[in-house]
Amino acid sequence: MIPMISPKKPTPQLLRTDERLAKRVAAMLACSRREAEQYIEGGWVKVNGQLVEEPMFRVLNQQVEVDPNASLMEMSDVTLLLHKPTGFDSMAAPGEANTRIKPAQQLLSSATHASDDASGTRILKRHFAKLSSGLPLESAASGLVVFTQDWRVLRKLTEDAAVIEQELIVEVAGVAVSESLLRLNQGLTADGAPLPNVKVSLNSSSATSSKLRFAIKGVHPGLIAYLCERVGWQIVSIKRLRIGRVSLAQLPVGQWRYLQARERF
Repeated sequence: MIPMISPKKPTPQLLRTDERLAKRVAAMLACSRREAEQYIEGGWVKVNGQLVEEPMFRVLNQQVEVDPNASLMEMSDVTLLLHKPTGFDSMAAPGEANTRIKPAQQLLSSATHASDDASGTRILKRHFAKLSSGLPLESAASGLVVFTQDWRVLRKLTEDAAVIEQELIVEVAGVAVSESLLRLNQGLTADGAPLPNVKVSLNSSSATSSKLRFAIKGVHPGLIAYLCERVGWQIVSIKRLRIGRVSLAQLPVGQWRYLQARERF
């Protein structure tokens, strides 16, 4: 006779006594769970004296403090201005990084924030999420690149791209002769269609190269190279200085700052 074997009883699960930080904050402030998450993501909550920005963070006996000046009015979307180095793709998402593509968005972190940023905006982790890039810049070029969470800024940069003036410094090999400058300023055509109007002036020159200031609307990747090729110039470097009324100014290479409230493209 085969003896009966009793099935093993399942091991009882230990009840968790900790809770999500958002739940604790909601109880402390008598607010909704979503509002509590916004307070946490807004950088207003500390756990044992340390700032915590993750609503899912779990707490037990830790001391949770909410800044008495906490406000949900500051939860606005932000726009970041980066001085992109050469070799980085301005439009690629961080997840597209590989041996050939280096997304410029990867350069955005608290470590690369410009020390002289005059915006007064507090750096938060959420500022580096859900960013979109407007007005592309060639990987081989450097200069001003815009990343934004604000749909109004993104719409401005995309829908008005044809009328927003961009300013660039283009270095070309050799001496830029006045006849070539005149041809560009008078306007060129391609297949019978006029190319975007451009204002070009000599910025500086040496025995080996010339730096030219381009002011152009409706520019797209490859257009500056095409214009230079048409007048026989070989490009050494391209640097974007300005988009509309927003300037790169003294922002160091590889660093970023916040777009200030008074600034408009």
